[in-house]
Amino acid sequence: MAHVLETDVFVVGGGPAGLAAAIAARQQGFQVTVADCASPPIDKACGEGLMPDSVQELRRLGVSLEPTDGEFFRGISFVGPQTAVTASFPHGLGLGVRRTRLHEIFLEQAEAIGVELVWRARVGFHNNSTISLNGARVRSNWIIGADGHNSRVRGWAGLSAGRTSVLRFALRRHYCVRRWSEHVEIYWGDHGQAYVTPIAADTVCVALISRRRWSSFEDGLCAFPQLAERLAGAAPASSVRGGLSISRRLRRVWRNNVALVGEASGSVDAITGEGMALSFRQALALAPALATGDLACYGAEHRRINRLPEFMARSMLLLDSSAAIRRRTLLALAKQPALFERMLAVHVGEVPLKDFGALRFLDLGWRLLAA
Repeated sequence: MAHVLETDVFVVGGGPAGLAAAIAARQQGFQVTVADCASPPIDKACGEGLMPDSVQELRRLGVSLEPTDGEFFRGISFVGPQTAVTASFPHGLGLGVRRTRLHEIFLEQAEAIGVELVWRARVGFHNNSTISLNGARVRSNWIIGADGHNSRVRGWAGLSAGRTSVLRFALRRHYCVRRWSEHVEIYWGDHGQAYVTPIAADTVCVALISRRRWSSFEDGLCAFPQLAERLAGAAPASSVRGGLSISRRLRRVWRNNVALVGEASGSVDAITGEGMALSFRQALALAPALATGDLACYGAEHRRINRLPEFMARSMLLLDSSAAIRRRTLLALAKQPALFERMLAVHVGEVPLKDFGALRFLDLGWRLLAA
Protein backbone atom coordinates (compact mmCIF):
# COMPACT_ATOMS: atom_id res chain seq x y z
CA MET A 1 0.00 0.00 0.00
CA ALA A 2 2.80 2.42 -0.86
CA HIS A 3 0.68 4.38 -3.35
CA VAL A 4 -1.66 6.97 -1.81
CA LEU A 5 -4.96 8.14 -3.29
CA GLU A 6 -6.01 11.63 -2.19
CA THR A 7 -9.54 13.00 -2.31
CA ASP A 8 -11.72 15.30 -0.21
CA VAL A 9 -14.64 12.87 0.16
CA PHE A 10 -14.47 9.11 -0.30
CA VAL A 11 -17.84 7.37 -0.67
CA VAL A 12 -18.07 3.60 -0.17
CA GLY A 13 -21.12 2.38 -2.08
CA GLY A 14 -22.28 3.46 -5.51
CA GLY A 15 -26.01 2.87 -5.27
CA PRO A 16 -28.53 5.75 -5.28
CA ALA A 17 -27.72 6.70 -1.66
CA GLY A 18 -23.97 6.83 -2.32
CA LEU A 19 -24.36 8.72 -5.59
CA ALA A 20 -26.79 11.17 -3.96
CA ALA A 21 -24.22 11.84 -1.22
CA ALA A 22 -21.46 12.21 -3.81
CA ILE A 23 -23.48 14.63 -5.93
CA ALA A 24 -24.47 16.73 -2.91
CA ALA A 25 -20.85 16.88 -1.72
CA ARG A 26 -19.67 17.83 -5.21
CA GLN A 27 -22.22 20.64 -5.23
CA GLN A 28 -20.36 21.99 -2.18
CA GLY A 29 -17.13 22.08 -4.19
CA PHE A 30 -15.49 18.92 -2.81
CA GLN A 31 -13.41 16.51 -4.85
CA VAL A 32 -15.37 13.25 -4.55
CA THR A 33 -14.52 9.61 -5.26
CA VAL A 34 -17.09 6.80 -5.22
CA ALA A 35 -16.08 3.13 -5.03
CA ASP A 36 -18.27 0.04 -5.37
CA CYS A 37 -17.51 -3.65 -5.86
CA ALA A 38 -20.39 -4.00 -8.37
CA SER A 39 -20.75 -2.95 -12.00
CA PRO A 40 -23.44 -0.48 -13.07
CA PRO A 41 -26.32 -0.35 -13.39
CA ILE A 42 -27.00 -1.64 -9.87
CA ASP A 43 -30.33 -3.38 -9.32
CA LYS A 44 -32.22 -4.12 -6.10
CA ALA A 45 -35.52 -5.68 -5.12
CA CYS A 46 -37.78 -2.72 -4.35
CA GLY A 47 -41.19 -1.33 -5.23
CA GLU A 48 -39.65 1.16 -7.72
CA GLY A 49 -42.10 3.93 -6.86
CA LEU A 50 -40.85 7.44 -6.11
CA MET A 51 -43.29 9.55 -4.12
CA PRO A 52 -43.64 13.27 -5.04
CA ASP A 53 -41.32 14.25 -2.19
CA SER A 54 -38.64 11.93 -3.60
CA VAL A 55 -38.97 13.56 -7.03
CA GLN A 56 -38.63 16.98 -5.37
CA GLU A 57 -35.46 15.99 -3.52
CA LEU A 58 -33.99 14.68 -6.77
CA ARG A 59 -34.46 18.11 -8.33
CA ARG A 60 -32.39 19.61 -5.50
CA LEU A 61 -29.63 17.19 -6.48
CA GLY A 62 -29.89 18.31 -10.10
CA VAL A 63 -31.27 14.92 -11.14
CA SER A 64 -34.01 15.32 -13.73
CA LEU A 65 -36.56 12.62 -14.47
CA GLU A 66 -38.38 12.70 -17.79
CA PRO A 67 -41.81 11.20 -18.53
CA THR A 68 -40.05 8.65 -20.73
CA ASP A 69 -38.02 7.39 -17.75
CA GLY A 70 -41.03 5.74 -16.14
CA GLU A 71 -44.74 6.06 -15.49
CA PHE A 72 -46.43 8.69 -13.35
CA PHE A 73 -48.99 7.80 -10.66
CA ARG A 74 -51.45 10.04 -8.83
CA GLY A 75 -51.58 8.51 -5.38
CA ILE A 76 -52.03 5.35 -3.32
CA SER A 77 -54.76 2.70 -3.07
CA PHE A 78 -55.17 0.33 -0.14
CA VAL A 79 -56.87 -2.86 -1.30
CA GLY A 80 -58.27 -5.39 1.15
CA PRO A 81 -60.34 -8.54 0.65
CA GLN A 82 -63.60 -6.69 1.27
CA THR A 83 -62.94 -3.03 0.55
CA ALA A 84 -60.57 -0.54 -1.04
CA VAL A 85 -59.76 3.13 -0.49
CA THR A 86 -57.87 5.52 -2.75
CA ALA A 87 -56.19 8.89 -2.13
CA SER A 88 -54.41 11.23 -4.50
CA PHE A 89 -51.35 13.28 -3.61
CA PRO A 90 -52.19 16.87 -2.62
CA HIS A 91 -49.54 18.19 -5.03
CA GLY A 92 -47.42 16.63 -7.73
CA LEU A 93 -47.18 13.11 -9.05
CA GLY A 94 -45.17 10.07 -8.10
CA LEU A 95 -43.05 8.25 -10.66
CA GLY A 96 -42.60 4.52 -11.12
CA VAL A 97 -39.13 4.00 -12.57
CA ARG A 98 -37.09 0.86 -13.06
CA ARG A 99 -34.32 0.70 -10.47
CA THR A 100 -31.62 0.15 -13.10
CA ARG A 101 -32.86 3.18 -15.07
CA LEU A 102 -32.78 5.33 -11.94
CA HIS A 103 -29.19 4.26 -11.33
CA GLU A 104 -28.24 5.19 -14.89
CA ILE A 105 -29.76 8.66 -14.41
CA PHE A 106 -27.75 9.13 -11.19
CA LEU A 107 -24.59 8.04 -12.98
CA GLU A 108 -25.16 10.58 -15.75
CA GLN A 109 -25.48 13.41 -13.23
CA ALA A 110 -22.49 12.28 -11.15
CA GLU A 111 -20.25 12.00 -14.20
CA ALA A 112 -21.47 15.35 -15.57
CA ILE A 113 -20.40 17.26 -12.44
CA GLY A 114 -17.04 15.52 -12.06
CA VAL A 115 -17.50 12.77 -9.47
CA GLU A 116 -14.80 10.10 -9.88
CA LEU A 117 -16.38 6.64 -10.10
CA VAL A 118 -14.49 3.39 -9.46
CA TRP A 119 -16.37 0.15 -10.19
CA ARG A 120 -15.45 -3.45 -9.40
CA ALA A 121 -13.39 -1.92 -6.63
CA ARG A 122 -11.67 -3.65 -3.73
CA VAL A 123 -12.13 -1.48 -0.64
CA GLY A 124 -10.18 -2.50 2.45
CA PHE A 125 -10.68 -1.50 6.09
CA HIS A 126 -7.65 -1.69 8.38
CA ASN A 127 -7.27 -1.57 12.15
CA ASN A 128 -5.09 1.54 12.10
CA SER A 129 -8.01 3.68 10.85
CA THR A 130 -6.82 3.26 7.30
CA ILE A 131 -8.98 2.57 4.28
CA SER A 132 -7.66 1.33 0.94
CA LEU A 133 -8.85 1.18 -2.65
CA ASN A 134 -7.48 -1.56 -4.89
CA GLY A 135 -4.43 -1.83 -2.63
CA ALA A 136 -3.69 1.90 -2.47
CA ARG A 137 -4.10 3.80 0.78
CA VAL A 138 -6.85 6.41 0.68
CA ARG A 139 -6.12 9.80 2.22
CA SER A 140 -9.47 11.57 2.54
CA ASN A 141 -10.84 14.32 4.77
CA TRP A 142 -14.22 12.59 4.91
CA ILE A 143 -15.39 9.00 4.49
CA ILE A 144 -19.05 8.26 3.76
CA GLY A 145 -20.50 4.79 4.22
CA ALA A 146 -23.34 4.16 1.78
CA ASP A 147 -22.85 0.42 1.53
CA GLY A 148 -26.28 -0.81 2.55
CA HIS A 149 -27.82 -2.94 5.28
CA ASN A 150 -24.64 -5.00 5.85
CA SER A 151 -22.38 -1.94 5.87
CA ARG A 152 -18.71 -2.72 6.37
CA VAL A 153 -18.00 0.97 6.95
CA ARG A 154 -20.47 0.96 9.85
CA GLY A 155 -18.67 -1.92 11.57
CA TRP A 156 -15.19 -0.53 10.84
CA ALA A 157 -16.11 2.86 12.31
CA GLY A 158 -17.69 1.35 15.43
CA LEU A 159 -21.19 2.62 14.61
CA SER A 160 -23.14 -0.66 14.68
CA ALA A 161 -24.74 -0.13 18.10
CA GLY A 162 -28.48 0.26 17.82
CA ARG A 163 -31.73 -1.68 17.59
CA THR A 164 -33.22 -3.85 14.84
CA SER A 165 -36.96 -4.22 15.45
CA VAL A 166 -38.47 -5.72 12.29
CA LEU A 167 -37.08 -7.95 9.56
CA ARG A 168 -39.27 -8.92 6.61
CA PHE A 169 -38.66 -10.70 3.32
CA ALA A 170 -39.23 -9.18 -0.12
CA LEU A 171 -39.63 -10.62 -3.60
CA ARG A 172 -39.95 -8.60 -6.81
CA ARG A 173 -40.94 -9.40 -10.38
CA HIS A 174 -42.11 -7.36 -13.38
CA TYR A 175 -45.07 -8.28 -15.58
CA CYS A 176 -46.00 -7.33 -19.12
CA VAL A 177 -49.52 -6.01 -18.64
CA ARG A 178 -51.21 -2.68 -19.23
CA ARG A 179 -51.61 -0.64 -16.07
CA TRP A 180 -55.14 -0.79 -14.70
CA SER A 181 -54.88 2.03 -12.15
CA GLU A 182 -53.47 5.56 -11.96
CA HIS A 183 -52.37 4.80 -8.41
CA VAL A 184 -49.85 2.53 -6.74
CA GLU A 185 -51.89 -0.30 -5.26
CA ILE A 186 -51.06 -1.89 -1.92
CA TYR A 187 -52.84 -5.20 -1.39
CA TRP A 188 -53.18 -6.25 2.26
CA GLY A 189 -53.15 -9.94 3.14
CA ASP A 190 -52.79 -12.06 6.24
CA HIS A 191 -49.05 -12.42 5.87
CA GLY A 192 -47.92 -9.16 4.24
CA GLN A 193 -48.47 -6.74 1.40
CA ALA A 194 -48.20 -6.71 -2.37
CA TYR A 195 -47.22 -3.46 -4.08
CA VAL A 196 -48.13 -2.82 -7.72
CA THR A 197 -46.31 0.11 -9.32
CA PRO A 198 -46.65 1.06 -13.00
CA ILE A 199 -43.19 1.65 -14.50
CA ALA A 200 -44.30 1.81 -18.16
CA ALA A 201 -47.60 1.85 -20.04
CA ASP A 202 -47.33 -1.92 -20.52
CA THR A 203 -45.25 -2.98 -17.48
CA VAL A 204 -45.90 -3.13 -13.76
CA CYS A 205 -43.55 -3.89 -10.87
CA VAL A 206 -44.96 -6.29 -8.28
CA ALA A 207 -43.23 -6.45 -4.91
CA LEU A 208 -44.28 -8.86 -2.16
CA ILE A 209 -43.22 -8.20 1.45
CA SER A 210 -43.92 -10.52 4.37
CA ARG A 211 -42.70 -11.62 7.78
CA ARG A 212 -42.73 -15.18 6.46
CA ARG A 213 -40.36 -16.46 3.80
CA TRP A 214 -42.38 -17.67 0.82
CA SER A 215 -41.05 -20.68 -1.06
CA SER A 216 -41.55 -18.92 -4.42
CA PHE A 217 -43.04 -15.78 -5.95
CA GLU A 218 -46.06 -17.82 -7.06
CA ASP A 219 -46.55 -19.03 -3.49
CA GLY A 220 -46.53 -15.45 -2.25
CA LEU A 221 -48.86 -14.23 -4.98
CA CYS A 222 -51.45 -16.82 -3.92
CA ALA A 223 -51.83 -14.85 -0.67
CA PHE A 224 -53.38 -12.02 -2.72
CA PRO A 225 -56.11 -13.65 -4.84
CA GLN A 226 -57.42 -10.35 -6.25
CA LEU A 227 -53.99 -9.48 -7.57
CA ALA A 228 -53.33 -13.02 -8.78
CA GLU A 229 -56.53 -12.78 -10.83
CA ARG A 230 -55.38 -9.45 -12.31
CA LEU A 231 -52.09 -10.98 -13.39
CA ALA A 232 -53.53 -14.22 -14.72
CA GLY A 233 -52.05 -14.81 -18.16
CA ALA A 234 -49.59 -11.89 -17.93
CA ALA A 235 -46.05 -12.75 -19.01
CA PRO A 236 -43.23 -12.10 -16.52
CA ALA A 237 -40.90 -9.35 -17.75
CA SER A 238 -38.05 -10.14 -15.35
CA SER A 239 -36.72 -12.87 -13.13
CA VAL A 240 -37.57 -12.92 -9.43
CA ARG A 241 -35.26 -10.89 -7.21
CA GLY A 242 -35.22 -11.15 -3.42
CA GLY A 243 -34.23 -8.82 -0.61
CA LEU A 244 -34.81 -7.83 2.99
CA SER A 245 -36.84 -5.04 4.54
CA ILE A 246 -35.27 -4.05 7.86
CA SER A 247 -36.30 -1.57 10.54
CA ARG A 248 -33.06 -0.47 12.18
CA ARG A 249 -32.17 2.55 14.30
CA LEU A 250 -28.54 3.33 15.15
CA ARG A 251 -27.38 5.23 18.21
CA ARG A 252 -25.03 7.31 16.08
CA VAL A 253 -24.50 7.83 12.35
CA TRP A 254 -21.11 9.55 12.52
CA ARG A 255 -17.77 9.33 14.30
CA ASN A 256 -14.68 11.46 13.73
CA ASN A 257 -14.52 11.91 9.93
CA VAL A 258 -16.89 9.04 9.04
CA ALA A 259 -20.61 9.47 8.30
CA LEU A 260 -23.29 7.00 7.20
CA VAL A 261 -26.14 7.55 4.74
CA GLY A 262 -28.95 5.43 3.33
CA GLU A 263 -29.53 1.95 4.70
CA ALA A 264 -26.02 1.92 6.16
CA SER A 265 -27.26 4.61 8.58
CA GLY A 266 -30.39 2.68 9.62
CA SER A 267 -33.65 2.09 7.81
CA VAL A 268 -37.41 2.04 8.06
CA ASP A 269 -39.59 -0.78 6.78
CA ALA A 270 -40.29 -0.68 3.05
CA ILE A 271 -44.00 -0.41 3.85
CA THR A 272 -43.60 3.39 3.91
CA GLY A 273 -42.19 3.67 0.38
CA GLU A 274 -39.90 6.41 1.72
CA GLY A 275 -36.53 4.66 1.66
CA MET A 276 -35.25 6.57 -1.36
CA ALA A 277 -36.52 9.94 -0.12
CA LEU A 278 -34.75 9.33 3.19
CA SER A 279 -31.44 8.70 1.41
CA PHE A 280 -31.79 11.85 -0.68
CA ARG A 281 -32.64 14.04 2.34
CA GLN A 282 -29.76 12.58 4.32
CA ALA A 283 -27.35 13.30 1.46
CA LEU A 284 -28.57 16.89 1.19
CA ALA A 285 -28.17 17.32 4.96
CA LEU A 286 -24.71 15.74 5.08
CA ALA A 287 -23.09 17.90 2.38
CA PRO A 288 -23.39 21.25 4.22
CA ALA A 289 -22.23 19.54 7.43
CA LEU A 290 -19.08 18.47 5.58
CA ALA A 291 -18.62 22.03 4.34
CA THR A 292 -18.76 23.43 7.89
CA GLY A 293 -16.76 20.53 9.34
CA ASP A 294 -19.48 19.72 11.88
CA LEU A 295 -20.89 16.20 11.62
CA ALA A 296 -22.77 16.63 14.91
CA CYS A 297 -25.31 18.80 13.12
CA TYR A 298 -25.72 16.03 10.54
CA GLY A 299 -26.45 13.57 13.34
CA ALA A 300 -29.19 15.85 14.68
CA GLU A 301 -30.66 16.44 11.23
CA HIS A 302 -30.57 12.70 10.49
CA ARG A 303 -32.73 12.05 13.57
CA ARG A 304 -35.17 14.75 12.49
CA ILE A 305 -35.37 13.40 8.92
CA ASN A 306 -36.11 9.87 10.12
CA ARG A 307 -38.71 10.80 12.74
CA LEU A 308 -41.84 10.92 10.55
CA PRO A 309 -41.03 7.81 8.41
CA GLU A 310 -40.32 5.83 11.59
CA PHE A 311 -43.69 6.88 13.01
CA MET A 312 -45.52 6.04 9.78
CA ALA A 313 -43.77 2.66 9.59
CA ARG A 314 -44.84 1.74 13.13
CA SER A 315 -48.42 2.79 12.37
CA MET A 316 -48.63 0.82 9.12
CA LEU A 317 -46.97 -2.26 10.61
CA LEU A 318 -49.71 -2.27 13.22
CA LEU A 319 -52.11 -3.04 10.37
CA ASP A 320 -49.77 -5.81 9.24
CA SER A 321 -49.79 -7.42 12.67
CA SER A 322 -53.55 -7.67 13.23
CA ALA A 323 -56.25 -8.83 10.82
CA ALA A 324 -58.95 -7.25 12.98
CA ILE A 325 -57.27 -3.84 13.11
CA ARG A 326 -56.54 -4.04 9.38
CA ARG A 327 -60.16 -4.84 8.49
CA ARG A 328 -61.59 -2.13 10.74
CA THR A 329 -59.09 0.47 9.50
CA LEU A 330 -59.80 -0.16 5.82
CA LEU A 331 -63.55 -0.05 6.43
CA ALA A 332 -63.22 3.19 8.39
CA LEU A 333 -61.07 4.84 5.73
CA ALA A 334 -63.41 3.70 2.97
CA LYS A 335 -66.27 5.47 4.79
CA GLN A 336 -64.23 8.67 5.04
CA PRO A 337 -61.76 8.87 2.11
CA ALA A 338 -60.95 12.51 2.94
CA LEU A 339 -59.27 11.23 6.10
CA PHE A 340 -57.11 8.89 4.02
CA GLU A 341 -56.14 11.80 1.75
CA ARG A 342 -55.12 13.82 4.80
CA MET A 343 -53.04 10.93 6.09
CA LEU A 344 -51.30 10.63 2.71
CA ALA A 345 -50.57 14.36 2.78
CA VAL A 346 -48.86 13.88 6.15
CA HIS A 347 -46.98 10.86 4.83
CA VAL A 348 -45.40 12.78 1.92
CA GLY A 349 -44.58 15.80 4.08
CA GLU A 350 -47.20 18.16 2.69
CA VAL A 351 -48.91 18.49 6.09
CA PRO A 352 -46.96 18.44 9.40
CA LEU A 353 -47.96 15.58 11.67
CA LYS A 354 -48.87 18.03 14.45
CA ASP A 355 -51.35 19.71 12.08
CA PHE A 356 -53.12 16.40 11.44
CA GLY A 357 -54.68 17.00 14.81
CA ALA A 358 -55.67 14.93 17.81
CA LEU A 359 -59.32 15.26 16.81
CA ARG A 360 -58.65 13.38 13.58
CA PHE A 361 -56.97 10.55 15.47
CA LEU A 362 -59.94 10.43 17.85
CA ASP A 363 -62.32 10.42 14.89
CA LEU A 364 -60.43 7.55 13.27
CA GLY A 365 -60.41 5.67 16.59
CA TRP A 366 -64.18 6.09 16.93
CA ARG A 367 -64.73 4.86 13.40
CA LEU A 368 -62.52 1.83 14.07
CA LEU A 369 -64.68 0.96 17.06
CA ALA A 370 -67.87 1.42 15.06
CA ALA A 371 -66.67 -0.44 11.93
